[in-house]
Amino acid sequence: MLITPGKLLAEINSPHDLRKLSREQLPQVCNELRQFIIDNVSVYGGHFGASLGVVELTVALHYIFNTPDDQLVWDVGHQAYGHKILTGRRDTFSSNRLYGGLSGFPKRKESEFDAFGVGHSSTSISAALGMSIASVLENNRERQHIAVIGDGSMTAGMAFEGMNHAGTADTNLLIVLNDNCMAIDPNVGALKEYLTDITTSHTYNKVRDEVWNLLGKMSNFGKSAQEIVSKVENALKVSLLKQSNLFESLGLRYFGPIDGHDIDHLTDVLNDLKDIPGPKLLHCLTVKGKGYGPAEKDQTKWHAPGLFDKVTGEIQKKIYDTPQAPKYQDVFGHTIVELAEKNPKIVGVTPAMPSGSSLNIMMKAMPERAFDVGIAEQHAVTFSAGMATRGSVVYCNIYSTFMQRAYDQVVHDVCIQGLPVVFCLDRAGFAGADGPTHHGAYDIAYMRCIPNMIVAAPMNEQELRNMMYTAQLDSIQQGQRAFTIRYPRGQGVMPEWRTTMEEIVIGTGRTLRTGKDVALLSLGHVGNFASEACDTLATHDIQAAHVDMRFAKPLDERLLHEIFQAYDRIVTIEDGCVQGGFGSAILEFMADHGYAARIKRLGIPDQVVEHGEPHELHHECGFDTEGIIRAVHELMAVDVKIILD
Repeated sequence: MLITPGKLLAEINSPHDLRKLSREQLPQVCNELRQFIIDNVSVYGGHFGASLGVVELTVALHYIFNTPDDQLVWDVGHQAYGHKILTGRRDTFSSNRLYGGLSGFPKRKESEFDAFGVGHSSTSISAALGMSIASVLENNRERQHIAVIGDGSMTAGMAFEGMNHAGTADTNLLIVLNDNCMAIDPNVGALKEYLTDITTSHTYNKVRDEVWNLLGKMSNFGKSAQEIVSKVENALKVSLLKQSNLFESLGLRYFGPIDGHDIDHLTDVLNDLKDIPGPKLLHCLTVKGKGYGPAEKDQTKWHAPGLFDKVTGEIQKKIYDTPQAPKYQDVFGHTIVELAEKNPKIVGVTPAMPSGSSLNIMMKAMPERAFDVGIAEQHAVTFSAGMATRGSVVYCNIYSTFMQRAYDQVVHDVCIQGLPVVFCLDRAGFAGADGPTHHGAYDIAYMRCIPNMIVAAPMNEQELRNMMYTAQLDSIQQGQRAFTIRYPRGQGVMPEWRTTMEEIVIGTGRTLRTGKDVALLSLGHVGNFASEACDTLATHDIQAAHVDMRFAKPLDERLLHEIFQAYDRIVTIEDGCVQGGFGSAILEFMADHGYAARIKRLGIPDQVVEHGEPHELHHECGFDTEGIIRAVHELMAVDVKIILD
């Protein structure tokens, strides 16, 4: 479906074209840009509300600043659709987040206007500060550096680390705080309350606006006006807000809050700030989903709604004739409530992903025992460790890719101290359209090398429930080791999934199929691909055994001894990196015990895998059903074309 841009937007192939327009034409550009985003996302999908909320800010930044020479860094990048459209990617925007198409996030190799690749939160200030200091070292003090960061991303420690450094740096750095009180879910914590206090102080805002109007444009008055504004602003903030300003305490000049949807005022302010040297912060108030009624009313739902009817606002849902398997995240969400109802020591923790992880089910059922700590993965882990010291059975639910941010805390604060925190790693394996910044590729490798750590992965919903049940028992009985349970994004395989939970003996696998020709050893959900491969191979007289190992650590050594004594051809299958992962653990076992076998390891290769639907990426990396059959063919020298046909 061809999406036709508006009259002005159709002529904008870069910000250079945007700057040719008059100030009076900018509101129309904003309207056309917002409509173009709505038209595209309704048909092709993607993140939605965040980009609608920064349309005016995006237009103003590219209009006032000389991008790409001036460096513009977006935090996370959910909100960068307008930026992509204005920077030469309008005609290919329909490929956004599709296999082989545009990335859903800013990406350096995609455009010179993408100054920094993003996807995880709270990196923009540090990156832009690094660029600004590099410009100083190049003797280029004219170049501007802008970091656009949301109030949700501000809750992460890295943002404060960046501001702490920026406040002492003599650079042209502008931090634009996009304040809409939302991340994916509503923001939480003291910073959110602080920003709310600023934005709702009617007295402060009224007086500040009057001072601004009295002085007029700072460029009309020169440096003296800048000094006057600085003194008056500081006095207002202290006297009217009854507190010092957090940002100015860190050495950042604070301006705002201002209406982030007033394009005229935005361009005035940004043009003035461009002439003020040193690090500064502009506080903009925006509405996530601005300009599309349903998205404004339910901002969490419309963060990334999928396909929808732009006229009625009805989100498309697939209709099935038969019962469907649930999402793994929902199995987690309902199961932790079941467990917590019977065990009062169980608590849940997530860093800003209650709906994404389905911990919101527990937050609704027992809010005093479920904690959203904001975008603060490091804090989430050490907070969990602290509760574990007092006997709490903590289920800390973090996306696999975001757990990377708290690795030191897992090692130092949990495992070295022998604390029984249960880590539930959602989105393990390929995350799909979000791409390489969100793929959960590395957790098997980085978790299994830590002492006092169990690493498990369920093949289906029943196994996830059993592992969660087992983890709480181990926490109570052993109390000296962490337990990682990893599972993928999306649906499982069991429509009837509410099974009776049973304890699993830790470090034991299960033989699902016997065979004489080759052994398939799988870990996690990809075991379902191995089962399908076994069925196909059997129709061609190849008898493959299939073992669901369940644990990457500890391995089922008794079972592995039996396998290596019976088979000289083995295929390992995992949806994690092959370097140091589950397959590597099998190789280590073979070497340590003096066995010799031909082993083919299937998993995520040692390269950056781009975005696409999980099944497309499984196929690309060769560990879908077809890929497993091909691997068996290579080990047995069988004509794979005959089998696949």
